[in-house]
Amino acid sequence: PAGLHVDGPLAIEEPIFGADFAYLQSVVGEGQTAKLTIPSPSMVHYRGGAAAIDPAVYADEDAFWEALSAAYRQQVQGIAAQGCSYLQLDDTSLAYLNDPAQRAELAAQGRDAEHQHERYIRQINAALAGRPEGLTVTTHLCRGNFRSSWVAEGGYDFVAEALFGGLDVDGFFLEYDDARSGGFEPLRFVPEGKRVVLGLVTTKSPELEDKDALKRRIDEAARFVPLEQLAISPQCGFSSTVEGNALTRDEQIAKLALVVETAQEVW
Repeated sequence: PAGLHVDGPLAIEEPIFGADFAYLQSVVGEGQTAKLTIPSPSMVHYRGGAAAIDPAVYADEDAFWEALSAAYRQQVQGIAAQGCSYLQLDDTSLAYLNDPAQRAELAAQGRDAEHQHERYIRQINAALAGRPEGLTVTTHLCRGNFRSSWVAEGGYDFVAEALFGGLDVDGFFLEYDDARSGGFEPLRFVPEGKRVVLGLVTTKSPELEDKDALKRRIDEAARFVPLEQLAISPQCGFSSTVEGNALTRDEQIAKLALVVETAQEVW
């Protein structure tokens, strides 16, 4: 069954999380950048596809996508007008599509699983078209993060060439904390000038990674992307849902401190 239902015309009356961003701006320190994270446009489609769209509202998916992208363009312009200079689109769908089991499930629903990622990339680009100058946009890909669990597995190979070469963003936050994420070889498709943030430090468990092991993994990634285009981060958020993951506050702080220390020593 569809995870949501589109039963009326798509539009926004005010920026998504506009009030939350205004609060964040009010508490960030001098010299810091307030970053807003919102769901990617593809997330409205992935958990249901055509079955989630009332045909009385949108007769076909092209009409749905046109309206959704237009609404997102309003969002981008609106949040930029509030002073946002750093916007991130969270997109689990582009990561899930690397998993053959996920693609088989979509195909069983009659969806074009082999080309779905290409449509998503086109629509995200349409949503970002004409974005204000000075607005940095990144995307974050992961394979599920509910209460320290996961949903999909598989490296980035299936989507890599279209994603890295075609998505009009400034950088990619990529889950890379365990074997489910595959190797770094797909990063060979990342063009010059785009940043890749390696999510090497897991948010799913409290065990602290070995700093030297993290440095070795960064060196390995640098075989495919120049070191100056790389960065390091946690694999995902510590609380993708209200339930949170299986870490204490102190354990989360220790993970963040490790990320900072590693970055300072490598870059």
